[in-house]
Amino acid sequence: MIELKGIALTYRGQRGPVEALKGIDLRIAPGEVFGIIGKSGAGKSSLVRVINLLNRPTAGSVHVDGRELTALSDADLRTARQGIGMIFQHFNLLSSRTVYGNVALPLELAGLPEAEIRARVTPLLDLVGLGALADRYPAQISGGQKQRVGIARALANRPRVLLSDEATSALDPETTRSILALLRQINRELGLTIVLITHQMQVIKQVADRVAVIDAGRIVEEGAVVDVFTRPREAITRSLIDEIVPQELPASVLAHVQALQGAASTGGLPAGRLLRLSYAGESAYQPILSRLVSDHGVQLSILHGQIDEIQGQAFGSLAVLATGSDAQVDDAVAALRARGVAVTEIAPQTTAQRAFAAAGTDNTPVEA
Repeated sequence: MIELKGIALTYRGQRGPVEALKGIDLRIAPGEVFGIIGKSGAGKSSLVRVINLLNRPTAGSVHVDGRELTALSDADLRTARQGIGMIFQHFNLLSSRTVYGNVALPLELAGLPEAEIRARVTPLLDLVGLGALADRYPAQISGGQKQRVGIARALANRPRVLLSDEATSALDPETTRSILALLRQINRELGLTIVLITHQMQVIKQVADRVAVIDAGRIVEEGAVVDVFTRPREAITRSLIDEIVPQELPASVLAHVQALQGAASTGGLPAGRLLRLSYAGESAYQPILSRLVSDHGVQLSILHGQIDEIQGQAFGSLAVLATGSDAQVDDAVAALRARGVAVTEIAPQTTAQRAFAAAGTDNTPVEA
């Protein structure tokens, strides 16, 4: 459906050329909700605007629905863009037009007769829950309702692709959830391919099937959402996921572990190893921890954890102190991994290391 090949984009900045995108290769399947996430300045908005050539790439090609947009004439490109709807962070509604008039505008510009415009606009307003507000003006409706108008307008030309550029970042959490639920409904009922740009992992978690992480103009990680959440490879991905599943253990937990390990060492007992367990799907429902005790003789203390859900699939993270011989713990870790649980051993920092890290002078990683 959407394929980007070797996309580069260079802007002319005040101090010279600025490379916004660097060698982007991306494939988005028909009918999926694909998230692109990154921090401010990472290049995500530049990337989504390449898909409909609002930003024409400096190098590379853009293919949408079997057509190479970068090879089209201006006239053909205008026609192709009718198949690509777009919604924006700040709604971009015309204050002088009613809700109905804003949704009807692209159809009027396309020269459709009034009867056909009404036949399209009326059911679209019902779809987004605004049928009763057709005659109101933007100043008379809420932010969430304005975004629903923007969605209906983007659907007016019956596109195959819908691009969403930070469409929920100006909305409160409850309204954001309702807009994302609407986008998921549209995806399922109309079969649209949706590309969702955001800086919030909560948005990705709620609606996306797959996600790409962009950093400094490059795609650094890509995969199914549940895989990226439970097995993040890059530091930038872990920092983004931290708002959902904290990647750093609280200082109080680490201090408690050090105290336990110190007491064990003083008594001549195994100090225990601090493990982070990340799991999803069926592994979340299995009695895995109790089996480790019975099968491998490892004692487990649960120190910290969180369980959440991605589109009906459970996922979570636990920090446990595994006590036993090195061989017993190694066997337990191998058993966990064999059951689909991602295991990371965490080396607790000393008090001095945490103080240096807080001051920004220590590069020692927390996770080993």
